[in-house]
Amino acid sequence: MNKEQLEKIKTGKGFIAALDQSGGSTPKALKDYGVAEDQYNSEDEMFKLVHDMRTRIVSSPAFTSDKVIGAILFEQTMDREVEGKHTGDYLADKGVVPFLKVDKGLDEQKDGVQLMKPMPDLDELLQRANDHKIFGTKMRSNILELNKDGIDLVVKQQFDIGKQIISAGLVPIIEPEVNINAENKDQIEAYLADSILTELNKLNDDQLVMLKLTIPTNANQYKSLIEHPNVVRVVALSGGYSREDANTLLKENDNLIASFSRALINDLNVNQSEADFDKILGDTIDSIYDASVNKNA
Repeated sequence: MNKEQLEKIKTGKGFIAALDQSGGSTPKALKDYGVAEDQYNSEDEMFKLVHDMRTRIVSSPAFTSDKVIGAILFEQTMDREVEGKHTGDYLADKGVVPFLKVDKGLDEQKDGVQLMKPMPDLDELLQRANDHKIFGTKMRSNILELNKDGIDLVVKQQFDIGKQIISAGLVPIIEPEVNINAENKDQIEAYLADSILTELNKLNDDQLVMLKLTIPTNANQYKSLIEHPNVVRVVALSGGYSREDANTLLKENDNLIASFSRALINDLNVNQSEADFDKILGDTIDSIYDASVNKNA
């Protein structure tokens, strides 16, 4: 583990950019960016176009390590290059700590949740991540209902795979997302916090994790998790909230920083001039940074 990167993620002021749209979500991300599906004819062309979008973001003068402390990448993004360097190396050299999305998507809903699909090639992927200066990983589950058995299964699966990632020298971001439209969202989050705490307390002192959680209904719901000695950082996903709403809610939660995806890129467009693109990206970064760093009293 890179100790300098660990310190940046643990104590740095700023937020983590989520640039990890995968195969299923890429067409929508491109459409929102102004690239219609009839503008590419194959999956490879699609991934090249989304990499062009990500390259434009991370190479922008607005994308600086003093406000963006980390970035989460999709596997194909890690394997591609930005300005002659593999993306992870490019970000690391820029002072932005790179993470890699490792999950293969979600299984069908059962017991009110969606577990992650199997990851048979995870060890090989983790080795490649280590070769590209990747600091940590991210994997997402989905919680839709207050079903305690389902929530426990999500948390157990996340921590079981998390330990495999830790053994490869990387820090896993454990992401059991709670759907923002879930009935009894506040009760789900209270039970989820307890379930996560149970697993955290089973870790050895040197087993470090991060958490990526939906912004809670009750402010500071995750205080005990943020303060846990095995937790490097807790970050929040935007989860379908508008950027304004996500920022407002985030400000209510002490020591919780953003890891936004849609809320980061929604106003960017392929047809914007470089000046307009950089200005809009800069304003967006400033607003998310402010919500992550400057909290309501």
